[in-house]
Amino acid sequence: METVAPYKEIIDVIKESGGEAFKRCFQCGLCDVVCPWNLVRTFSMRKLVRQATFGLTDIESEEMWLCTTCGRCPQQCPRDVKQIESGVALRRIATEYGVFPTSVKSIRTVSGSLIGEGNPLNEERKNRANWAEGLSVKTFTEGMEILYFPGCYLSYDPRLKKVARATANILNLAGVDFGILGSKENCCGESIRKTGDEELFKRLARENIKTFIDNGVKKILVSSPHCYHTFKNEYPEFKVNFEVVHISQYVFELIHEGRLELTKEYGKKVTYHDPCYLGRHNGIYDEPREVLKKIPGLELIEMPDSLEDSLCCGGGGGRIWMETPKGERFSDLRVEQAIGVGAEVLVTSCPYCITNFEDSRLTLEDSEDIEIEDSKVAEIKDITEILQEVI
Repeated sequence: METVAPYKEIIDVIKESGGEAFKRCFQCGLCDVVCPWNLVRTFSMRKLVRQATFGLTDIESEEMWLCTTCGRCPQQCPRDVKQIESGVALRRIATEYGVFPTSVKSIRTVSGSLIGEGNPLNEERKNRANWAEGLSVKTFTEGMEILYFPGCYLSYDPRLKKVARATANILNLAGVDFGILGSKENCCGESIRKTGDEELFKRLARENIKTFIDNGVKKILVSSPHCYHTFKNEYPEFKVNFEVVHISQYVFELIHEGRLELTKEYGKKVTYHDPCYLGRHNGIYDEPREVLKKIPGLELIEMPDSLEDSLCCGGGGGRIWMETPKGERFSDLRVEQAIGVGAEVLVTSCPYCITNFEDSRLTLEDSEDIEIEDSKVAEIKDITEILQEVI
């Protein structure tokens, strides 16, 4: 394989991002065994690690863009190789050289939208708070209890605006003193950083941090596990520390404190999907399940590959913006698992997961290759949408 970038430069970048761990790899192959890609195609993280160790990675290769940063291989690795950090380092080289295979060229469009409008969806910044029209949602001011940061998808995507609205309704019913910053916000930057664009991530992060500080923000409530992970674990790199809470944790607190009363019967079989960035990356497994267990009439069923072994939806690592061929989508497998355990509703707490599962639900409904009881694929819901129905 040809070395596209100078060998020394590749090695330097790898070393900066935990690349010394590459040398600890003894090619046991556990990363390949647990990688979800090997459920749908052949992919070897072990091979990528070996190539990178010797500076032989072709930066035009599609393979270095496949990783969804789901966290399964670092979780299993006996040598702490840090596959995610090292893989992102390789993507940084490709980004610096402006070299992208056809399947990921959409990242350039995403980057342009992030620079111009502060979101990856090519939507106008001035419309960021439009999801809240008609609701009693205030602009955040210093002294408020909490800043609600819905994130880009909940602010603009028609399906996910419903989640933002459900969240606001719940907060209002619980008497939470909260506000939003609307057009003052940027994307958190987590996903673009995982595609290798470190400079753009830093730009977005610094602008958000300045906005938070200028407005007196101390506690941030988020709907996206990707926002949660970045604000909690990556923004401290800029010498700031905000209290960060995910909505699944917060509604658990509200119920426990008696601020949110669940009065209506739900009466459906529900299964819960653990988002990678909420579960494996941040250890939040119990609170979402405890909330669901408190809903009257709800029957909670576990799928195969749950908790620490949860099956990735395929949207992490910037893959939410990349093309994934039909037949290679993890989300199809996940929806099939939900159907397989008899769930009427597949519930989760992540906008990427909901987006991918909704696409898969439609795909499977139109498919003749899967037999579905009563020809009905499980509904896809955010945890807040279920709560809204029972309060």
